[in-house]
Amino acid sequence: MKEPIENQIKRTAKEKNAIILAHNYEPPEIQDIADLCGDSLELSIKASRTSARIIVFCGVHFMAETASILCPDKQVVLPVKDAGCPMADMVEPEELAARKKELGNIPVITYVNSSAAVKAVSDVCCTSANVIRVVNSLEADEVLMCPDKNLARYAAAHTDKKIHLWEGFCPFHNRLTPEEVDAARKNHPHALFIAHPECPPEILEKADSIESTSGMIKFAGKSHAKEFILGTETGLIHPISRANPGKKFFPVSDRMLCEDMKKIRLEHVLASLERPHDHEVRVDENIRVKALGAVQKMIGLG
Repeated sequence: MKEPIENQIKRTAKEKNAIILAHNYEPPEIQDIADLCGDSLELSIKASRTSARIIVFCGVHFMAETASILCPDKQVVLPVKDAGCPMADMVEPEELAARKKELGNIPVITYVNSSAAVKAVSDVCCTSANVIRVVNSLEADEVLMCPDKNLARYAAAHTDKKIHLWEGFCPFHNRLTPEEVDAARKNHPHALFIAHPECPPEILEKADSIESTSGMIKFAGKSHAKEFILGTETGLIHPISRANPGKKFFPVSDRMLCEDMKKIRLEHVLASLERPHDHEVRVDENIRVKALGAVQKMIGLG
């Protein structure tokens, strides 16, 4: 009898001294074979503290790059090399540097959902969970945020600083409509609506709480409510349900689907373990060092 692929993955990972990471939006079968699941930065930080020699990052390209930035002594592999992020592709380092100069060299806050090269020309990074804290930590009265305009607008509503927007966005979060939220509430009248800050302002206005993916899981665990509508990618249904048995979770819309996050299959994970050099993601050292500074500043803020 042929060995199940899940067993092959676990055995090969142990033989290669590899750790498997899976983002909250990955397919359930990928999350189920992972050693760690979570959001991208959380996973990279945890991976940097392990003794694993190889990091298999089941996510998209910028996530593997972030792991490489934080773990230069480890081999980082991405099972599907063309799993990208449209929002991350909406800003180039040369364009960002030019815009910063045009604005008088004000500080640049860059969302971790961006390339290593963009991080390298930034002053500090942020996540959807800590963006307000990062903005308010800077002494400057004006800042430039990229690439997500919706995250920047969310931060602007919670600070006195002037925030200059970059016209980037997450395609699936940005296309959510108020009508879809209203329909979901009508279908689930007892559910709380939790929205991701990558959603447009008119969506956030309708939310009972605004949270990052990890924040949604924590919020659901602490809430007395039994039903929740999730205003984010449908992949989160799996980990949040697993973390909160007895509670029900519904996608705000079936259109909240990231095709890039669904590219990785079990056979891709096994192949990346068997031939890690074919799937390696490594950041150029000059870029890595500069990007590391921006990431470490953010981590230092707690």
